[in-house]
Amino acid sequence: MPLHAWSSASYTFPLPAGHRFPIEKYALLRDAVIAEGLVARSNVHEPVRATVEELARVHTRDYIDRLTSGTLTDAELRLLGFPWSRGLVERSYRAVGGTLGATRRALEDGVAMNLAGGTHHAFADRGEGFCVFNDVAIAVRALRAEGLIGRAAIIDLDVHQGNGTHAIFAGDTETFTFSMHGSRNYPFHKVPGTLDIELPDGTGDDEYLEQLARALPRVLNDGRPDLVVYLAGADPHERDRLGRLKMTFEGLERRDAMVLEACREVGIPVAVTIAGGYGVDVRETVGVHLATVRIARGFV
Repeated sequence: MPLHAWSSASYTFPLPAGHRFPIEKYALLRDAVIAEGLVARSNVHEPVRATVEELARVHTRDYIDRLTSGTLTDAELRLLGFPWSRGLVERSYRAVGGTLGATRRALEDGVAMNLAGGTHHAFADRGEGFCVFNDVAIAVRALRAEGLIGRAAIIDLDVHQGNGTHAIFAGDTETFTFSMHGSRNYPFHKVPGTLDIELPDGTGDDEYLEQLARALPRVLNDGRPDLVVYLAGADPHERDRLGRLKMTFEGLERRDAMVLEACREVGIPVAVTIAGGYGVDVRETVGVHLATVRIARGFV
């Protein structure tokens, strides 16, 4: 069975010169996935633009309307980390659509991917840290509203804690939120999730993978999910500018395989988003994401 993935030209949009967000990685990843034959061109789908109704299951209408119309304050835009543009709006709606598509397909095939997403710093009423809308939360609530799932688990292995996701699902006993992240990294005010593991600066492959191996059974046993959404961040890599950990390419491949194997053993479908990555060389970040696609393909 082939792997299905979601990507769009709108995932890349113009940013000011010198902006530290590596927006070009999305186009580079899409091209590499097709060039390597990991996903057939016909199976890289254009995301359907998320609807306001879908966004509003998570976000306030005031925030959605002001983000869409370009009337956020300067302070709100500084917190978000992006200047407003029509390209930002289109990317944000389409990236949510990609995660919606991947989660629905994962229920059919066992594994599917959005070649973007994992925008876990977005709160109900605001964006933060390069995250406009919380695509994972929106997808979970959409599938639940459609009767496709009951319980869900979020396995967030971006190097930064998923504070927005944790806040959105606070008190939601049907969603297990697990984040394993750098203790001294952004966000500096952490929001408790169902399970948080904080790692010291310099954590390498062995310690990271030992912690993950201990945590995954609890996530799957206690969470009893109908679907896992996996945020496969590239930023734990040792050459990530914002990561502060010491994971190797091989260690990150083992991480991805460990998550997917744990879910397959108990028959839980997985939708994968790529989340963050800020490598010294953007090609290294793309290489980490590409390896995630390669491993996911082996689990379809």
